Amino acid sequence: MSANTPSRREKLQAFVRDHPADAFARYGLAMECVREGDAEAAIAEFRQLLAAHPDYVAGYFHYGQLLAKLGREDQARETLRAGIQAAQRQGDAHAAGEMSAALDALV
Repeated sequence: MSANTPSRREKLQAFVRDHPADAFARYGLAMECVREGDAEAAIAEFRQLLAAHPDYVAGYFHYGQLLAKLGREDQARETLRAGIQAAQRQGDAHAAGEMSAALDALV
């Protein structure tokens, strides 16, 4: 990227700054941080996402995966369990099943 062209992450950060209640934008920013390898920034974004939108099911799954990858198995388990509950509240059996499988892989 040239000095004048904002990166995808910078564009997402600006959008989230302007639209802090937009769950999809915050999720996208968290995922971009993961893609860039900035785990701590991703964790901060996932935490903000799930605090503001406790039923944002995809956030739990990808946050749990990140935590597991970082060796934070206890936090990953807690996150996946919360995600399973959120998926059940939403009636999303597929997501609940994916997170159950991910949880089983950690045990």
